[in-house]
Amino acid sequence: MTSVVLVGTLDTKGVEYGWLRERLLRAGVEVVLVDTGIMGEPRVNADVPRETVARAAGTELSALRAADRGPAVTTMARGAEAALLRLHAEGRLHGVLAIGGSGGTSIATRAMRALPLGVPKVMVSSMASGDVAPYVGSADITMMYSVVDIAGINSISAPVLANAVEAVAGMARAFQRASMELRRPAGPGAGARPLVAASMAGVTTTGVDAARERLTELGYEVLVFHSSGTGGRTLETLAGQGIFAGVLDLTLGELADDLCGGILTAGPDRLSAAGRAGIPQVVSLGALDMVKFGPLETLPERARYRRIRVHNPSITVIRTTESECAELGRRVAAKLRASTGPTAVCLPLRGLSALGAPGGPYHEPRADGALFSTLREGLRGSAARLYDYDTHINDPAFGRAAADRLHTMIDVVSAAA
Repeated sequence: MTSVVLVGTLDTKGVEYGWLRERLLRAGVEVVLVDTGIMGEPRVNADVPRETVARAAGTELSALRAADRGPAVTTMARGAEAALLRLHAEGRLHGVLAIGGSGGTSIATRAMRALPLGVPKVMVSSMASGDVAPYVGSADITMMYSVVDIAGINSISAPVLANAVEAVAGMARAFQRASMELRRPAGPGAGARPLVAASMAGVTTTGVDAARERLTELGYEVLVFHSSGTGGRTLETLAGQGIFAGVLDLTLGELADDLCGGILTAGPDRLSAAGRAGIPQVVSLGALDMVKFGPLETLPERARYRRIRVHNPSITVIRTTESECAELGRRVAAKLRASTGPTAVCLPLRGLSALGAPGGPYHEPRADGALFSTLREGLRGSAARLYDYDTHINDPAFGRAAADRLHTMIDVVSAAA
């Protein structure tokens, strides 16, 4: 049968989880109840008790009870992650549902984030009307606002939780059906198109669109990730799961934000996962000529004397300097030197963004040149291949050439497999 996992603190939310379990059973799905409580006694019996969850994190419940709350919650979240991954591997998890405040949400969503893309994940939380980025990360978690605090079943919480039950039950059944279909023997010629990831920003759209169209012609399904911080983190997460045949990473602007304190950083691990996984990757330097900040009035004092451009009412950009570009070249080179798979770097010598084209407000050959030269020096002697193109990054010919290069690399890897 379809199985839904409930994960939560059964000392503080035991009554509510018992209600959810009863509703899920009435909806026709099996239930596995995982207890992540620490201090009080559970108010309902769990299928995976808290002691088991603690041991999955490499400790004992008694040690967590003696520890500070913060570290104890973090450890229990790690144990919940291990427990859910084990249930998924055993075929006993077709969906997961949790309820909670800040602590319960933190524990449950860490476990949810570890599950593969497509596994239904529903979190009903009193935190869901605020900034949920720390909880969701780059995972496909469905957040539902609880409206009232989750403290008993009442006239407000009951319909909200009932909707969550029906949602996860329906999604879990659909997920199980899809999983069973994937396990059936494929007919002649059956099979999905290979997946390729591509990174894009508004200022690199034309070039990336040309590459995407070319890859589609060549038989790939192209997933485009916006260079918005979250987009880059999602690309890295999925690349680490090994679902891509190749990565066309033409837009690295998130690295400039990471260096200069911009608002669209994807963190220090951007441009790492494909290399670690040995996935063929073609990389360019799109949007490294700018750093993104919020509305103009929020621009930091240190940036007010730079070359400023209002991209839209929500985004203000400044031009990266020659020294910043040199550092970005070194950072990109260091990441690519660590790659374990085929890597090519395509350099568009006439500009890195729509603003950096010849005659554009961010066209600055000295700064771009510093980026190119430190990148070349950093990759000297490495396995990564460098290719110069006397074009702008948004020249359709550049996008098609980058796509063809990635296709060739994927073909070589496939032939050797």
